[in-house]
Amino acid sequence: MNKCINTSGVRALKDLKIGKFILYSILIGYAVVTVTPFLWAFFASFKPLNEIVGGFSILPENWTLDNYRYIISTQPLFIRWLFNSVVIAVVGTLLNILFNSMAGYALARLSFPGKKTLFVLVLAVLMIPGQVTMIPNYLILKELGWLNSYQGMIVPAMVNATFIFMMRQFFINFPREVEEAAAIDGLSRMGTFFRIVLPMAKPALAAQAIFVFMALWNDFMRPLIVMSETSMYTLPVGLNAFQSENVSFWNYVMSASMIFTLPVLLIYIFFSRFFLDGLSFRGDK
Repeated sequence: MNKCINTSGVRALKDLKIGKFILYSILIGYAVVTVTPFLWAFFASFKPLNEIVGGFSILPENWTLDNYRYIISTQPLFIRWLFNSVVIAVVGTLLNILFNSMAGYALARLSFPGKKTLFVLVLAVLMIPGQVTMIPNYLILKELGWLNSYQGMIVPAMVNATFIFMMRQFFINFPREVEEAAAIDGLSRMGTFFRIVLPMAKPALAAQAIFVFMALWNDFMRPLIVMSETSMYTLPVGLNAFQSENVSFWNYVMSASMIFTLPVLLIYIFFSRFFLDGLSFRGDK
């Protein structure tokens, strides 16, 4: 009897190890397939053109920074495009964090007339594709005189129904005892929100910041519609124009792409320790 149990236990352990081996092999293979193109593009940005077109190799034989020098010296607007993207992405992310959190907290905690109707409207907005609102947004911005301006890009994107809903779900699970203790200590509702609730919501805020920053940084269609002056382009639109001018010079295109990609990677690396905690949307930690 004991021998049968030991045999079945050993067999189950072997099956578990085989299963883990297969799973890890699949994950490692997927990671290699995913990361290899990025590594090739990164190292290609340090290669001369003849090495790129001469054959496939990851590491450059002759390292050079001439590609980056060329971009900065021959494309004077490149730094301006980078500045435009930074301003729009950073300011837009900060405003989203503030307003989405305030709206989510109000829907989760406050009682006011029309609360359920407002929440249904937020859910309804989630079902509307962004492409449907592009023309109305353009016409409104034109009437306001906000075309070719930072506010034309930032204001329409400073709130997001998706993250209002997500923050509401987070604050629903937030412990009421903490807010009650703050009220006993004399804090107002606004004071409780800014001094107690928001600092404890760092995981959810970090997850929101990653998603919002990536969306604003990578946005191509809205800047293409709103910005018609070359000096007001963001990096995605500017890179599209740059690639059209240098379609055969992959060394320059790869260098420009790395300048565009690295800030997003740095943001993710910086907030990664909050990322998984934020996705759980729990407020009781």
